[in-house]
Amino acid sequence: MRRMAPSTIENSLAGLCELAPDLTDDLLNNVDQPLKIESDSKAEKKFICCDYNRDGDSFRSPWSNTYFPPADADALLPSKYLRGLEEDANAIFDVYRKLYFEGGSYSSVYFFSIEGCEDPTKGFGACFLVHKDVEAASGSLKKGWWDSTHVFQVNKARGDNYEYKLTSTVMISMVMEDNTLGSCDLSGSMNKQKSETKAVKEKGSTSHLINMGTMIENMDHRIRAEIMEIYFSKTRQIIDGMRLSSGARNRQMDKIAASLKDALKKST
Repeated sequence: MRRMAPSTIENSLAGLCELAPDLTDDLLNNVDQPLKIESDSKAEKKFICCDYNRDGDSFRSPWSNTYFPPADADALLPSKYLRGLEEDANAIFDVYRKLYFEGGSYSSVYFFSIEGCEDPTKGFGACFLVHKDVEAASGSLKKGWWDSTHVFQVNKARGDNYEYKLTSTVMISMVMEDNTLGSCDLSGSMNKQKSETKAVKEKGSTSHLINMGTMIENMDHRIRAEIMEIYFSKTRQIIDGMRLSSGARNRQMDKIAASLKDALKKST
């Protein structure tokens, strides 16, 4: 599943869940899927759905802290400390999203407790999400989207230091079609991990958000550069190589044909 094109993962995953319903939870938790957008009617904003804000078939909005559609009374909610971090992170990350992804994009941040850590000030998890829809241009691009997911596991180390373990996943898809090109689906995914130990000088949320924000920005730059190299430069290089190979083959065939003509003339 990890090697499949992101544009086909959703249908393939649905088929697997039907064939093996007892593995549904494991498949949904371990297979990266394209992000979905839901509306928060209370805050009148849109938010991104993922496993970290899901409870059954309901998803929690980071803007109003409410589940849509309504969930059971015992649905999971972040603690007061984590909710404060979450509110600040969503406000900051929304500005980051506007600067780097511009129109047609959405962002959401979710904070949650991690197993084995009862005190959220000593350890927690966080998920930063961005989804961008690329509008169809006048050329061959018909549709496209970009999904980035940054998941942190934060644990207190020694003194005022905390260890930040970051796992970043980016999925992209571009569908192009015209009379010359035909139909082409250029899509793929990339996963990167990084761990850093940083100091938290203030008891509030500012230091945590600065540390995580810096890591996300650096990781985004790194992944963008590699995607440009792999999906664009490398693709162009391969296509150009195919054209050169074809041209060389044609020239070689012309030389063979000319030599045969010369041989026929000499024989006559």
